[in-house]
Amino acid sequence: MSEILDTRGSWLSREDLDSARERLPIVYVDAVPVRTDSQGQVTSIGLLLRGMPDGSISRAIVSGRVLYGERIRDALVRHLEKDLGSVALPQIPASPQPFTVVEYFPDPEVTGFHDPRQHAVSLAFIVPCGGDCAPSQDALDLVWVSPMEVTSPDFELEMSGGQGRLVRMALAHCGLLP
Repeated sequence: MSEILDTRGSWLSREDLDSARERLPIVYVDAVPVRTDSQGQVTSIGLLLRGMPDGSISRAIVSGRVLYGERIRDALVRHLEKDLGSVALPQIPASPQPFTVVEYFPDPEVTGFHDPRQHAVSLAFIVPCGGDCAPSQDALDLVWVSPMEVTSPDFELEMSGGQGRLVRMALAHCGLLP
């Protein structure tokens, strides 16, 4: 007999989350939203403008925690809808596969991926979005930039925590960078 998991009550209080972050790696999903042409080639990357935990403002990809009992696909949909709106129309396969796994550490020297709050293990996905995307909730703005623009040093400086490097990895996975 199998039990059904109830994820509705799975949010931790602020104190419990802070305590867990001090003791455990937290599982995240990172989503690089893209627009594609009729052949499936990436034409632009969606970047959010958001306030960061340290008070700075940074360009960022869609990212967030996976809840206890939540499927990876459901976490992706939840975070994409939260950040890009309910009509973003993300194209996520039934069984999504990450293009890479990223480890964020409080110490930026460990992997180059940095989150001052915690050690986080993130499954990173490239997600084509076919609908109307608009920043929502915590995001201040959303811009769509070409692969050439997003790999420029100026854009990379606007992204924190190693996310500029992650976008470059996504573009390389798509065959757009060597």
